[in-house]
Amino acid sequence: MGRDTTNDQLWHWIHSERRRLLSLLESLSAAQWSAASLCAGWSVTEVAAHVASSAGSRPIDVVRAMMRGHGNFNRAIYLEGRRLGARGPAAVLAELRRFDGSLSHPLFTTRWDPLVDVLVHGQDIALPLGLDLPMPPQAAAAAAGHVWSTPFPFRARHRLRGLRLAATDADWSAGSGAAVHGPISALLLLMTGRTAQLAQLEGEGAADLFRRQQPSRQQHWRKS
Repeated sequence: MGRDTTNDQLWHWIHSERRRLLSLLESLSAAQWSAASLCAGWSVTEVAAHVASSAGSRPIDVVRAMMRGHGNFNRAIYLEGRRLGARGPAAVLAELRRFDGSLSHPLFTTRWDPLVDVLVHGQDIALPLGLDLPMPPQAAAAAAGHVWSTPFPFRARHRLRGLRLAATDADWSAGSGAAVHGPISALLLLMTGRTAQLAQLEGEGAADLFRRQQPSRQQHWRKS
């Protein structure tokens, strides 16, 4: 599962997951929109705005964001999320609806990145609100394959060196060493720097991970 995924299948997953996220967002109260997400320093509105902006992002938008961040990727993404989120929930929902079915993705990204974005950021929104937004295992496995094989920005293969990751609900595994096994959704969150579902992982390697870090709101973006 991964690089053999067809382009049509990949975009089907992206569009389906964006629609599922839209449905969840439409049900949120004002307090939930303002709540903290799993992403440190990001509200639910800001994370949702980031996801919504992906399909409509123009090359000039990316260039301007990098200029605002003075060339620092993490800071550029953070500031852009703050800027887009300031428009409010209605604008976020409108953008998701407007670009439904779009095959575009931001400059310097691949066609795989929108899938990773919507799956992982959907959990960044749902988990702290106590809401259920299950990841389709096949889509999550394809996203995991991309994250594992791509060094930037998550560095998963480097950070998780010495571990053998294996999904219990999908045909996916990677790495070598101490065993870490569990749902592919929990593995994808682990690979993208999130510890919120460590408790769902088992094995010698998972026990070591749990000892080393406590579940928290974290990911690869930082304020500076």
